[in-house]
Amino acid sequence: MDRMELRKVNTDLDEESNSGDSTEDTYTYTDMGDPEKATISSHFVGDDAESQKFLTNGFLGKKKLENYSDEYNPGDISFGMSSFNLSNAIMGSGILGLSYAMANTGIILFVILLLSVAIMSLYSVHLLLKTSKEGGSLIYEKLGEKAFGWPGKMSAFVSLTMQNIGAMSSYLFIIKYELPEVLRAFLGLEENSGEWYLNGNYLVIFVSIGVILPLSLLKNLGYLGYTSGFSLTCMVFFVSVVIYKKSQIPCPLPVLGSGAGNWSYNSTTAPLHVVMLPNDSANSEVNFMLDSTYKQYSSFEEAKDKMHQSGVEYEAHGEDDEKCTPKYFVFNSRTAYTIPILAFAFVCHPEVLPIYSELKNRSRKRMQSVANVSITGMLAMYLLAALFGYLTFYGEVEDELLHTYTKVYTFDTLLLMVRLAVLVAVTLTVPIVLFPIRTSVTALLFPGRPFSWIRHLLIAAAILAFNNVLVIFVPSIRDIFGFIGASAATMLIFILPAAFYLRIVKKEPFRSPQKIGALVFLIVGVIFMIGSMTLIVLDWIYNSPGSKQH
Repeated sequence: MDRMELRKVNTDLDEESNSGDSTEDTYTYTDMGDPEKATISSHFVGDDAESQKFLTNGFLGKKKLENYSDEYNPGDISFGMSSFNLSNAIMGSGILGLSYAMANTGIILFVILLLSVAIMSLYSVHLLLKTSKEGGSLIYEKLGEKAFGWPGKMSAFVSLTMQNIGAMSSYLFIIKYELPEVLRAFLGLEENSGEWYLNGNYLVIFVSIGVILPLSLLKNLGYLGYTSGFSLTCMVFFVSVVIYKKSQIPCPLPVLGSGAGNWSYNSTTAPLHVVMLPNDSANSEVNFMLDSTYKQYSSFEEAKDKMHQSGVEYEAHGEDDEKCTPKYFVFNSRTAYTIPILAFAFVCHPEVLPIYSELKNRSRKRMQSVANVSITGMLAMYLLAALFGYLTFYGEVEDELLHTYTKVYTFDTLLLMVRLAVLVAVTLTVPIVLFPIRTSVTALLFPGRPFSWIRHLLIAAAILAFNNVLVIFVPSIRDIFGFIGASAATMLIFILPAAFYLRIVKKEPFRSPQKIGALVFLIVGVIFMIGSMTLIVLDWIYNSPGSKQH
């Protein structure tokens, strides 16, 4: 094979390290005379400069060349579809718990923490993308191997796999527990009568086989951009209803007894949705209204008599400014425990490199823009959902926002549609989370192998089967993966990107601002992981049966 001449057209590595921007290097190849060289050259037709940079970092070897077509092929997924996929990877079931987090931190403290985490997440993506360019790989495990050898590779594999399996399990848990209730409401059944189609274990298996597995069999992650867009639409609908319901639900909330589900009037059974509105009359009575077209009482005594006849317990709250006043700074026993909820709200790092590898006109600057758009959009949705959910229920908000609405509504068509939309959203998110796990398993067990549809199918089916077994047979899976997620997510957000950057990026001196920033980021990640895991362990100990005696 004749000697290949590599001619560098534009060198700006020093400028990039000083400016922080990414002007890409461009390489041209000459003397491609024989068929083998022609094959090599064909890989670069229409490819971008950064892919060439990946190839030339440690190129000139057949093993690297053989893997090029799989790892460094030019992407063909648009900016918009990539943004949808990354946004969907960020947006998970955690949005349902942000109002609870705000109730235990206060509005101002919550906003400060959420903005800080969003900024740190963007910085982490910046480190990861720059490391992937300098390391010459778009696969997390290979970056770990290049940085620290086999231990680095296994650290990346274990962290990514545990985080995503935990996320998948939480989504499947929502399907298991919410889908039977939604079906029961649509069928008009007052309680679960035990039919097989109302069994959550069966439903989660059917959804996994009928919806999640087919979507997971797509060869490229970018093809899920359409389903990701629809999933995000469902979550936008959820946020919109949360904002709308703020004006419909009074404060303080009514306190209802066991008879609040239904009541009889004129031999007609109507669902009782008690809404307590302050009356401007002199005796400060309260209006009790049906959230339907059945009846409305403006007389307190008339409503009270009817409710007593129906066995409904009630409590007319008076003016309670303290309960209905927003708190701006809150410090209690649960404040520190809610910080991991905020920190892990932007975990999308396992999906960053797979989405980056399929991005059209791929460059680090372009992928950073995808991350900026996705994280900023999710930040806005998080703030709206948390703020209006909190301002609806204040201190009464539960750790799962949709469950809190049952304090006011026994049945509401709009909220039923919201629950269905959330189910659709989490179902369509599972394939996005599955892709990086399969990529990690393939990179670990089948390195250098050409693509195989059989292997592609079997790995996806095995991952889904494993998650279904966990969801069906391990009731405390959320607690288990809460601990694993606290460690794995911190590894993926803070520790691994910073450690890989410090180890792989050689062109910057260790005392440079970039390296110092990465070192501080690494230290913060270690402190964060130790703190989060300690809080979770203490919470387990505190809530254990033996601790109740105190």
